[in-house]
Amino acid sequence: MWKNFFTVRRVLTFFLIISIAFAAYSVYYKIKYWGFSFSPKQVSDVWTIEAHVTFMPTGEPIKVSLTTPSQSNNFKILEQDVVAEGYKIKKIKDDTNKVVLTSPANKEGMQNIYYRVMLFDNIDAKGKVKDKMPKAPMQPFFDDQTMATAKEILKLAKKQEGDEAQQIIRLFNQKTPDANVLAFLPLKKNTKDTIEAIRNLLALKNIPTRTARGVKLVEGRKAFSADLMLEAYINGKWRTYNVKDASIGIPANFILFQRGGDSLLDVEGGEDSVVKFSVIKSVTSSINLAGKRADIAQQKNWFDYSIYNLPVAEQNMLKWLMIFPLGILITVVLRNIIGIKTMGTFTPMLLAMSLVKTGLAAGLISFGLIMVIGLSMRALLSKLNLLLVPRIAAVVIFVILIMQTFTILGYRFKLDMISAAAFFPIIIMAWIIERASITWEEDGAINACEEIINSLIAALITYFVINNEVIRHVMYAFNELNLVILFIVMLLGTYTGYRLTELRRFSPIAERD
Repeated sequence: MWKNFFTVRRVLTFFLIISIAFAAYSVYYKIKYWGFSFSPKQVSDVWTIEAHVTFMPTGEPIKVSLTTPSQSNNFKILEQDVVAEGYKIKKIKDDTNKVVLTSPANKEGMQNIYYRVMLFDNIDAKGKVKDKMPKAPMQPFFDDQTMATAKEILKLAKKQEGDEAQQIIRLFNQKTPDANVLAFLPLKKNTKDTIEAIRNLLALKNIPTRTARGVKLVEGRKAFSADLMLEAYINGKWRTYNVKDASIGIPANFILFQRGGDSLLDVEGGEDSVVKFSVIKSVTSSINLAGKRADIAQQKNWFDYSIYNLPVAEQNMLKWLMIFPLGILITVVLRNIIGIKTMGTFTPMLLAMSLVKTGLAAGLISFGLIMVIGLSMRALLSKLNLLLVPRIAAVVIFVILIMQTFTILGYRFKLDMISAAAFFPIIIMAWIIERASITWEEDGAINACEEIINSLIAALITYFVINNEVIRHVMYAFNELNLVILFIVMLLGTYTGYRLTELRRFSPIAERD
């Protein structure tokens, strides 16, 4: 019973199902943790933010504290560095995530400090940051007139849409501001003054607030100050607000450098300190960032034993090896299922690889010329009645001389199509010529030409598959699919039915019956 149950076909089918399940999980794993994609043109934006700090030293010991971004779900840090000649650099890894630079009191002239961070995979956090409930805010100290104005503003704000923070922001952004708003704000107000006024009003309603500073990632921005945003603790969550339009959420491609009451830049032993930002955008392949993504996702061990951790030269070589099994599968289907006879088992696949190198038109012309000249030379050799090994050796040498001649002529007359002949495998071409000659002599010219044409058709089918950029990328990025191809090939090896070409042969019998 069990012997009948464990047939070869059932065993191979079982392993095929297992391999499909494994490949499916592997694809999911690589997409989720390594950032892979089915698109060969999938790239990731890499943003370089440079903070330029300048100040004049006062002659005292210098201490510079700059708040920097921290690793979060919103974005990933590729690398960061500080350029500050003559300063000791220390990174404080706490909630502030500051870079502290110190120097003795011997600095003269304008000081320049550069901090650079490279970020990728920015995700909109929607302005919601889970945190413990903060303490109740300190009540602002207002005189009677200002307090009355503030209470009137809060009454007017209730007529606006949104939550408490949005209502006040919308009131402040009316095209024709209310008189109470104008009286509450400074005459020459800026974004910082507006945020401070909103924070005071929300404090009267016992709503905790804080200021957030960040950088809008816009390509080519140079020497600009950090953007200010308001954060308020409403309905159990910190929410980020744009004070210009009352929208909730961190804008797309916005990087927060600092949250809370701490300043973005503190300088001791210096005056007239300024920090300006510049942004540069670049793109890189998603596969190039896979190692960093795996490290951040704590999946680095798996990545270390993958082909994507190899040097670039080895990876480029393996890119072609990864597509070979698919070409082999095509050959198996053409020969065992369809029933096409070719010159050698895997000759079409090797010809297809040569066509990829030469280009389709140039490869076909070169192949045709080599075959015509090679068969002519082989016809002359057959009259000499040489032994098998010397005859094949002579054909190989003829093929080498033909390729050499074509390469020289192609270079001399700038004919790239003829020069492409050098990319064809010498031994394979010699074998095709020898096999075609023997078939010609034994089975006639028609059968020989038919096998050559079948080989070319199979090579062209394989060429169009393996030359597809998407297919090449998928087979390289998700090389576990080759395990599926392995068991498909083995399962096809159990097929003993009629080939499609044989069905055509026996069709007269079926019609008679």
